[in-house]
Amino acid sequence: LQNFLCYTCKEYVEDLAKVPKAFLQEANVRLIVIGQSSYHHIKPFCSLTGYTHEMYVDPQREIYKTLGMKRGEGSNISVRSPHVKSNTLLGSIRSIWRAMTGPAFDFQGDPAQQGGALIIGPGNEVHFLHLDKNRLDHVPINTVLQLAGVKTVNFSNKPQIIDI
Repeated sequence: LQNFLCYTCKEYVEDLAKVPKAFLQEANVRLIVIGQSSYHHIKPFCSLTGYTHEMYVDPQREIYKTLGMKRGEGSNISVRSPHVKSNTLLGSIRSIWRAMTGPAFDFQGDPAQQGGALIIGPGNEVHFLHLDKNRLDHVPINTVLQLAGVKTVNFSNKPQIIDI
């Protein structure tokens, strides 16, 4: 995650929460989110997003540095994750409001730190690594699920029509 207040991260994790545990268990895969804030932000963030899979924090951003995740926005803002639902203005206002109304006025991580997605294992072998260029550049979740051998999920809020 970029940080726990980032609206794009919140929306991405809301979609990660929709991945059924049964899909992960069937493929023998663990879904883990790592944030770069204090551990006391995990529970409120999970409550906000509905996320029930594993979540850890790296307040010193050692994992981010080791993986080469950048700070700052890349120049290519045209890349936009299908999991980002808010426009930039409204999303930013919501993030600032959550910061101001939280128990401690706290950005819950470095707002300039970019995140990414990776598939590791078995062992320490990295099979896939996506480094976000900016806050809108989250890799599509179904891409990661497919690469990890997990069934994909319909993230659309549109009703499905099934022909019989």
